[in-house]
Amino acid sequence: MSQGFNTRERILDAAEELFYNEGLLTVNVDRIAAKASVTKKTLYYYFRSKDDLMAECLVRIDAPTRTRYERLMDGAPGDFSARMHGVLADIARRGANIRWKGCGFSRAAAELAGMPGHPARKAASSHKRHVEMWLQKELEAEGYADARDKSKQLMILIDGLIAQLLLHNDQQYGHAAQRMVDEILRIPA
Repeated sequence: MSQGFNTRERILDAAEELFYNEGLLTVNVDRIAAKASVTKKTLYYYFRSKDDLMAECLVRIDAPTRTRYERLMDGAPGDFSARMHGVLADIARRGANIRWKGCGFSRAAAELAGMPGHPARKAASSHKRHVEMWLQKELEAEGYADARDKSKQLMILIDGLIAQLLLHNDQQYGHAAQRMVDEILRIPA
């Protein structure tokens, strides 16, 4: 492994941890550089700007996040509704932890709400779009003719669950979300 790769990864690790725990806009480049044990000049050698670093952190966690949910769905028995219950249970379990800070993609969108062209906001939007497309494909495979509409409803449900868990750290919201999945999938669009 080259020294440059190690340095770049160290910067990303430091930034990802700080951004998740403290927020994208509150963490400055000096703190990231210090945590990564590099100079600001070195940080800027690997990343043109803090905005690019924020976006790269989100791009970096996109695939592992989607893979976690895909594995939960693939590894669960039953129909789509039953498998979706597992995904929601996982979100609720994570959300019950007082140290959980929620979905980094949703938080980025909220922090950067007034900056639609921001690279991190675009990365967050891309992630959410990919999850929605994955849900749509899963629903289509189950034979839902209205898969596109139902995937949108499920995205609203997932993001709503995440918001309620952030506010209350109460797994009961996960149980309520599971009941809502059953209703969404029962009602034709």
